[in-house]
Amino acid sequence: VQLVESGGGLVQAGGSLRLSCAASISGFSIKDMAWYRQGPGKQRELVASITSGDDSTNYADSVKGRFTISRDNAKNNVYLQMNSLKPEDTAVYYCYARVVRVGYEWTAFQYWGQGTQVTVSS
Repeated sequence: VQLVESGGGLVQAGGSLRLSCAASISGFSIKDMAWYRQGPGKQRELVASITSGDDSTNYADSVKGRFTISRDNAKNNVYLQMNSLKPEDTAVYYCYARVVRVGYEWTAFQYWGQGTQVTVSS
């Protein structure tokens, strides 16, 4: 399983970015996907998550109303649309996936991408 993020960069406060995560999961099935972030000197925190099946979503309070998580199940991709960005959104953003091996669904595995830097200038 491999997760590859893209879409990070430098943006001014109030601007927008769209992060993408492409998952290579041959032989596995994705259950949940999420975006986490880790700012300078901070612990990694959950930004948004989306579950398989009903595509229910969950957001950190700090990003509600500004960020939107979505997924393309056919492509095993997950996206994070980030609007009205603030300097405090500056962080390395990580893609996360919880997967199960096809035929062995009782055991789940967790995978992380390498991270993509998002920098918001004031």
